[in-house]
Amino acid sequence: MPSHLPLLRIVAAALAVVAGALTLGACSPIKLVDRLTPTDTYTVQNDIVYGSEPRQRLDVYQPLARTAPAAGHRPLVVFFYGGTWTTGERAQYRFVGEALASRGAIVAVADYRLSHEVRYPAFVQDSARAVKWGLDNAARLGADPAQVYVMGHSSGAYNAAMVALDPRWLQALGASPRQLAGWIGLAGPYDFLPIGDPDVKRAFDWPRTMPESQPINHVSAAAPRTLLMAASRDNLVDPQRNTAQMARKLEAAGVPVEVHTFDNLSHITLMGAVATRVQWIGGPVVPPLLRFLGLAPSDPSHRPPQ
Repeated sequence: MPSHLPLLRIVAAALAVVAGALTLGACSPIKLVDRLTPTDTYTVQNDIVYGSEPRQRLDVYQPLARTAPAAGHRPLVVFFYGGTWTTGERAQYRFVGEALASRGAIVAVADYRLSHEVRYPAFVQDSARAVKWGLDNAARLGADPAQVYVMGHSSGAYNAAMVALDPRWLQALGASPRQLAGWIGLAGPYDFLPIGDPDVKRAFDWPRTMPESQPINHVSAAAPRTLLMAASRDNLVDPQRNTAQMARKLEAAGVPVEVHTFDNLSHITLMGAVATRVQWIGGPVVPPLLRFLGLAPSDPSHRPPQ
C-alpha cells in the first residue's frame, strides 16, 4: 500500500469538512494546503501595485532560473480567487503560485475589491486592470507577451471570464482580449440570474442586475481559447448550467475549448487539487492546466510526500 495513503485520507477529509461549511462560490483559506506548500521551488515579489485602491495589489511568483522554459518563453498567468466576491485575499493562494511557477509559469495572484465596499462591475474593472498590468509587464518579468492567460476559480473564474469575453473592460484600458493566449475557468458561475444567494445579491445589486453582467451573454467567435474544469457533482455552482453551457456556446462560436469534469472532486477540492503536495486527492487537475499553458505535463521532481 502506498506510504502516502494515510496523509491522503487526512488531507481529503480535512478539505471535505471545509467544503461542507462554505456558501455559494466561497473559497475560504485552506490552511492545511498552505502548510504543505513548498517554499523553495519559486521566488516571489509581494504587494505589487496595479492600481490606486488599497486592494489593487498582486503577488508575482517566478520560476527558479533553472526551470524550463527559459526566460522570455514562459507563460504569464493572472489568477483570481473565489469567495462570492465577499471574502478572500491573495496570500491564501500561495499554493496556486507555487504549483504553476515551479513548473515554468510566471503567476500573478491578484486581490480585487469586494462587495463590502463595491458592487458590480468594480471587481471586473479591477480584474481587467490586473490583466492589463500583466500584459504591460510580461516581457519585463521574463514572460512571453504572446502567452498571457487569465485564470480563476469560482467567483474568480467569473472575473476571468468577463475579462476574456466582454471586450469593454480591457478596451477601457487600451487593451483587448485578443491579446490573451487563453482563459481558464475552474467551477465558474457564468449564468446565474435570477440571484438567490444573499452575498451574490449584494455584489450584483439585485434585482437591478442587468443581463450584460453574465459571461454567457458575451460569447463570440473572438473569444480566446478556453480551458474549463468543474466537479461533476458540484452542489455550489451547477456545472451543467455553467461549465457545460459555456462550453457549448464557445464551441458553437468556433472557439477552441477544452473541458474536464471530475467525479471525485468537489467545488473546493477542485481548487485544492492544484496544490503540489495534495493534487492527488482526487483528480488529475494539474496536467491539463500545464498542457493548456504549453508546459511539460509532468515533472519528476514533484511527487507526493513519502
